[in-house]
Amino acid sequence: MAWKTLDDMNLDGKTVLVRVDINVPVEAGRVTDATRIEKIVPTVNDILDKGGKPVLMAHFGRPKGKVVPEMSLKVTLPALKAAFPGHDVLFAEDCIGGPAKEAVSALQPGQILLLENTRFHEGEEKNDAMMAASLAALGDVYVNDAFSAAHRAHASTEAIAQLLPACAGRLMEAELSALEAALGDPERPVVAIVGGAKVSTKLDLLGNLVEKVDHLVIGGGMANTFLLAKGIEVGKSLAEREMTDTATEILAKARNAGCAIHLPVDVVVAQEFKANAAHETVAAEACPADAMILDAGPETVKALAEVFGECRTLIWNGPLGAFEIEPFDAATNAAAAKAAELTRAGKLKSVAGGGDTVAALNKAGAAADFSYVSTAGGAFLEWMEGKVLPGVAALEPKG
Repeated sequence: MAWKTLDDMNLDGKTVLVRVDINVPVEAGRVTDATRIEKIVPTVNDILDKGGKPVLMAHFGRPKGKVVPEMSLKVTLPALKAAFPGHDVLFAEDCIGGPAKEAVSALQPGQILLLENTRFHEGEEKNDAMMAASLAALGDVYVNDAFSAAHRAHASTEAIAQLLPACAGRLMEAELSALEAALGDPERPVVAIVGGAKVSTKLDLLGNLVEKVDHLVIGGGMANTFLLAKGIEVGKSLAEREMTDTATEILAKARNAGCAIHLPVDVVVAQEFKANAAHETVAAEACPADAMILDAGPETVKALAEVFGECRTLIWNGPLGAFEIEPFDAATNAAAAKAAELTRAGKLKSVAGGGDTVAALNKAGAAADFSYVSTAGGAFLEWMEGKVLPGVAALEPKG
């Protein structure tokens, strides 16, 4: 791929500006989940090992260009210090201007500096050239390790990369390599699972995938809209009846592209949406008028397992049913377990992402066995939709 990595950069004696995503959950002034902080450790340690002085830039919350004390990155310092034992982790009260310049000037080898929330300045989200120049003036090299923010053209993700030698950090490198292996130049056949509630939110995604993959599995509430488009009634199920024409167009596009679409052949139905509600499994075309489809059935899972077995690459975004409540998590759990089994055996490369997807795979106990699970959310989706991500494009060599 076109972008450079830390291996391509001379960092010895250099001040290295690192865009990270440490937008972590906080309760009562304490970080409750330090996963995002743990994920930046390899990049920061590499910079330290190469003789560089890491200066971390990040956003936190949505302060909309104003200083909001409750959204200060200072709250992350204890978790950062725990992640980097043996190193001083210092804090600058601003990300540009006097406080930032003084803190960077005083930074010693082996120390790490965290700058205050970039979104305390309006120029950040406006991708302002002056803001980017003020940030760039603090360092010698720019490293983007925040794939999750790469779909935004902000001063700290896009404009700054035009002003300094730039490369991807280890987390960004891993994410881009995994996605390239899944969609850019994958081992075929490729199967994609797209689940979730609404077709309308995933039109770009479906339109892009039918031209890129060999098999497309549609699950969740979205599948009900496609069943309607094929003339199959779905009772009281969640569905977008106004989107059936669009679903029909996607089915036609898939046929023309040689992409096989897989919809549920059997479904689990109930009359109420609650945990352990009375339920039954029926053929997809036999949903009672007073019931709702809440999961795919065992015959559907069996068919999916066969598709997985034929394929070399799997991309997964979205659950197959109402995975949050039992027993309507069964299809997602069983399909995830099969994908994990094939991945462990070296027969399948599996890449997954999106908020509900990560939660579903964790719940199924399958996430650890997938080749790569992205926590990037919006950026992962936009990549799957075939969109150019400004933060990634900015890392490509100039000229």
